[in-house]
Amino acid sequence: MLKKLLIGGAALAAVAGVVLGTDLLSYVRTSARKVRSEVKATIPLDFEIERAREMVGRLVPDIQENMHLIAQEEVEVEELQGELTKAGKNLETERQQLLSLRSDLDNGQGKVRYAGRKATGDEMRAELNHRFEHFKTAEATIGAKRKMLEAREKTLSAARQKLEGMLGAKRDLEVQVQNLEARLKMVQAVQTTSQFHFDDSQLSRCKKLVQDLRKHLDVAERMMEQDGRLFDNLSIEPDAPEDIAEQIDQYFRAKPAGGAAEQAAL
Repeated sequence: MLKKLLIGGAALAAVAGVVLGTDLLSYVRTSARKVRSEVKATIPLDFEIERAREMVGRLVPDIQENMHLIAQEEVEVEELQGELTKAGKNLETERQQLLSLRSDLDNGQGKVRYAGRKATGDEMRAELNHRFEHFKTAEATIGAKRKMLEAREKTLSAARQKLEGMLGAKRDLEVQVQNLEARLKMVQAVQTTSQFHFDDSQLSRCKKLVQDLRKHLDVAERMMEQDGRLFDNLSIEPDAPEDIAEQIDQYFRAKPAGGAAEQAAL
């Protein structure tokens, strides 16, 4: 089964190579990049922020290890400084003894008492040569150690600066992660607020009822106004003639009794 899959995969790759030619690698890279982007887009932001916080937290062991190395180097540098200080004092003592022996060689005219006996000039010159060679060797050793001390001090200073940079970068990353978390919470709060759906049907019904009542009251007020106008039209006018009754009697006496009926029939 595995053999068939391998053969099929090889055949598919061969066909793709023939069809796409030199662009095959570009297609593969583009597809892989697109897949990575789509997968990454599905990861929640709060998970990514938590992952960033954990990554910043994992810097602590590295920083502690560097601090340990720096502390160890500081101790060794201090020891080397002490060795050089002691070696410098010993070298100064040898220099003084060497110069004293050199002076004794000239003043003794070849014969000086050392260790209970007189040394010959040749013995004094041999001792002087031995001490002088030892002095030069010690001086060269101290010079080499001083150069090494200077180099280690420079390295230690650079390590301290790098450690300070790591500590500063860690603090800055912590602040950035906190700011990202605060921004995410703000975005989530806004999204949560926008997702609220209030049931305002009762409020709408109350508004509709108040509007209908307002209309009914408007109609009632209009009806009252119209009724008032009607009653005003039926009222007796105060400027009627005082002899209106006599005028009516005279009007009907002037006409025959049947005249009005006839006219009405016509």
